[in-house]
Amino acid sequence: MIKKFLVSIVLLFSLAMSAQSGTASPYSFYGIGDITFKGAAENRFMGGVSVFSDSIHLNLQNPASVAGLRLTTFTLGATNSRTKLISNTQESKASRTSLDYVALAIPIGKMAFSAGLLPYSSVGYRTQTLAEIGSNDSSRRFEGKGGLNKAFAGAAYRLNSKWNVGLNAEYNFGEISTISYEFLPEVQLGSREDNISEIRGVTLNTGVMFQSKVNKKFDFFGSATFTPQTRLTLTNARTISTVTSAISAGTDKIDVDVPNTIVNLPSKFSFGAGFGVVRKWLLGTEITFRQSGNLGSRFNDITNVSYENSQKYSLGGYFIPNFNAYSGYLKRVTYRAGLRYENTGMVIAGKSIEDMAATFGLGLPVGNGSFSNVNLGVELGRRGTKAAGLIRENYANFTLSLSLNDKWFVKRRYD
Repeated sequence: MIKKFLVSIVLLFSLAMSAQSGTASPYSFYGIGDITFKGAAENRFMGGVSVFSDSIHLNLQNPASVAGLRLTTFTLGATNSRTKLISNTQESKASRTSLDYVALAIPIGKMAFSAGLLPYSSVGYRTQTLAEIGSNDSSRRFEGKGGLNKAFAGAAYRLNSKWNVGLNAEYNFGEISTISYEFLPEVQLGSREDNISEIRGVTLNTGVMFQSKVNKKFDFFGSATFTPQTRLTLTNARTISTVTSAISAGTDKIDVDVPNTIVNLPSKFSFGAGFGVVRKWLLGTEITFRQSGNLGSRFNDITNVSYENSQKYSLGGYFIPNFNAYSGYLKRVTYRAGLRYENTGMVIAGKSIEDMAATFGLGLPVGNGSFSNVNLGVELGRRGTKAAGLIRENYANFTLSLSLNDKWFVKRRYD
């Protein structure tokens, strides 16, 4: 019954993931789209801090963390994003709901195995520009959808009471589809250009985690991950056609030969540390470096963007009043909060695109005596700038996740 349930969830998630649009950002036009994956909800609500190896929550950022699990854990999450896009001349609003991840981890002795599926980046935009030519206006319209997904499988091992190591193998796949229209004054028909890129590649993600007592009461936590640079192969196709309007299908289609491209998914290194009391409170910080300067665009004719190496700084933690309280439900609730700042590595019109946010969340226990929980929270942030004719995005991301825990492979006492 459990197997049928999990297979159904994964199939449903795969179908929904291929159809969803997880962003409304015009910046998703560049590279492989907007990087939407920010970790499991429990870590996301702490500003992205993932230095703690939890015994009942699945940490999707560090593969070594699953060695700290004591129960089989199944988790999934979804986010509703509401964004206000602001330029120097106008404002607009957008809303998107997307599935964030689905994953399963099974501890077996000192080892643990995990597998899952998640959308890593997303493309989703619709913009229009007007330009004056003589006494008439020309117009251009741009649309895009799709993104990059990851299916992963990994293993972790508990070396001793202090050290865990882990490795994930990730298969990257997806499709990005973009459309552009152009209409010129005194020309009866407009032009439409369709571009489709199919993406494939394999990534390895390694991690190590450390935990030790500072004294009889306090604990110190350490974490590090490394992901080498990955070559993503993009199989490209382009079609040009004539149209009567921006909502009509193209006619007189012409297939244009465009070369396949290689996009380097940047290498990533992160390390962090935390201090606290297990099942009581934690304060941690984490720094992530990406070699984003090696990132490229899907087509060689996209030239109005460049890339630089990026950094992300996270600060956050959690507090539990009394995790095993027999009375008073709020005493068993986990309260999480954090701050995040990121230089995304994208440079447009000479301006580095930055992203910063504050996060808040609650972990709500389900029933008495159960380790399962519901996690909900919000991420309030800002990305981009209005300078140089660009767009600033003010966003609110509302996330809901489920973490279901149980003990598998229990030996029967009686037949």
